[in-house]
Formats: sequence, structure tokens, C-alpha cells
Amino acid sequence: MSPEYRAVTNGIEVVVRTYFLEDQSDLESGPWVWAYQVRITNLGRETVQLLRRTWRITDAHGRLQIVQGAGVVGEQPVLEAGESFEYTSGTPLDTSSGIMVGAYHMVATASGQAFDVAIPAFSLDSPGQRAQLH
Repeated sequence: MSPEYRAVTNGIEVVVRTYFLEDQSDLESGPWVWAYQVRITNLGRETVQLLRRTWRITDAHGRLQIVQGAGVVGEQPVLEAGESFEYTSGTPLDTSSGIMVGAYHMVATASGQAFDVAIPAFSLDSPGQRAQLH
């Protein structure tokens, strides 16, 4: 079972699980590839929409890549109270481990108030490595 990383911000819960994709990775020289599954749940009372995302991806050498864009996996989901949205995506690294952290930029649909939701930091570790947040 892969580890689960969880954060709650402004009534929005984000849960992330990671999976090393050995069949898509070159274990000798890289790249190493991971999938991550995200579940976003609206624990609040107001309908919200995910508009944009920002990721900070750091490899084992400390090299930082910032990825920003509209929505997630081509969607800008609207979540009513109690609803969840799940998606799976992936990332390659030039090192056998790293870390990802980020934020979803959302808006409360009724009030138009924009707010950010933390994506918890999660570790990307290849097999044989001790799982750790870098």
C-alpha cells in the first residue's frame, strides 16, 4: 500500500497517493517515473471550483521545477458541498527520488471569493529506498 498524504485548507481536503512506475522508468540512469492519485473533497457548505494549479517539484539534487496551469487533467471541476473529484497524473524525475508540493487556486462560486488550497508535500521514492520527505 502506498503512503497517503493529507491536508485540509478552507474546508477542502486533498489526499494524495503515489505509485512508482517501474515499467516506465530506467532504473540505471533515469528518468524515474511516478503516478500520483489525488482526491479533492469539499468538506464545506459552499460550492467551489478549481481554476488553476501550481506544483513545486524538487529532485534529489535540489533542482526545482515549477509547473502552473489551468485546472487539472484538462478539467476545472466544480465541487458542491460533500462532493469529491479524483484524478491521476504523473511526473518523471532525473533522480531516483524527489518531492512534490503545491496549491490549487479555487473560487467560491456564490461569493466569487478566490482562495488557495494546500496540496500536501509528498515524497517520490523509487523501490529499495526508505520513504521520506526530503
